[in-house]
Amino acid sequence: MGLVIPFDDKASDPGLEALAALVAAGMNRVNQTILARTGSDVAMIPEVANHLISSGGKRLRPMLTLAAAALCGYEGEGHVKLAAAVEFMHTATLLHDDVVDQSDMRRGKLAARMLWGNEASVLVGDFLLGQAFRMMVEVGSLACLDVLSVAATVIAEGEVMQLSAAKDTQTTEDAYLAVIRAKTAELFAAAAEVGPIVANRGKAEIAACRAYGMNLGVAFQLIDDALDYGGQAAKLGKNVGDDFREGKITLPVVLSFRRGNETERAFWKRVLEKGEIADGDLETALAMMKKHRALEDTVERARHYGAMARDALELFPDSPARRALLEAVDFCISRAH
Repeated sequence: MGLVIPFDDKASDPGLEALAALVAAGMNRVNQTILARTGSDVAMIPEVANHLISSGGKRLRPMLTLAAAALCGYEGEGHVKLAAAVEFMHTATLLHDDVVDQSDMRRGKLAARMLWGNEASVLVGDFLLGQAFRMMVEVGSLACLDVLSVAATVIAEGEVMQLSAAKDTQTTEDAYLAVIRAKTAELFAAAAEVGPIVANRGKAEIAACRAYGMNLGVAFQLIDDALDYGGQAAKLGKNVGDDFREGKITLPVVLSFRRGNETERAFWKRVLEKGEIADGDLETALAMMKKHRALEDTVERARHYGAMARDALELFPDSPARRALLEAVDFCISRAH
């Protein structure tokens, strides 16, 4: 069952065309690097890695690295390896996530773990992380290595935080935001932050790019949360309601639970804490979310973080890179339309 989230300011859906055009040459080199670095004499490694890498992801995070470098006037080659490292980190976390979440689908295809097993998914994820760090070292920037290695640590912490909060209906909005800042937004932030670092820009520009990436990442995840209940399977690349079936506590659930009456809270405890899901329960959950405006308010939160991402770029003069990064914010929010 899909639910259309109403908007009063719906414009023509902005995409990532400007960003993609800006970084096209760099992304060609990133993609070549990705193909080269997934090569291994162990046949299963490129099979598993390329199953996910070639499955049509937006490559948004490496594009942010290239665009942030362009925003800061960088003219070297280091940003290509950094962008490829960022994509490998992201792919590794997806492989690991699908094992932890026991997900069957990823980007509209069977998850790698369904084809090769959990062990192979975890180990290939580890291989990609190793390759990511090799590329960071090759760039020769200790500051970039520091940012991305800290991000890897924070992402892992976010995964464990999510695991400990799983099925806990008492989770607060603040606690949930802390999880998605670590689990999702940290890599957005790091991807944008290494651009000005490799370009040898000052602390203000570095902080601005990090703030842009962090707020964009939070907005991106909040829209994903809303889409899991209000989207379409074809657009999601997974089944609508997967978060519900997996017992994930996301912001629409947090808001619905807080705003619900005793009977409604008992429903959430049954389906999420006890995992007792019956036919029609997803429709009941959607009805409660509609009653309490949980999806609309989740999107409003995302808009708020999107506005902060835009504000972070005010430090920079107008340029094609700045305009493209601003449009990327519009893209992230517009996915809810």
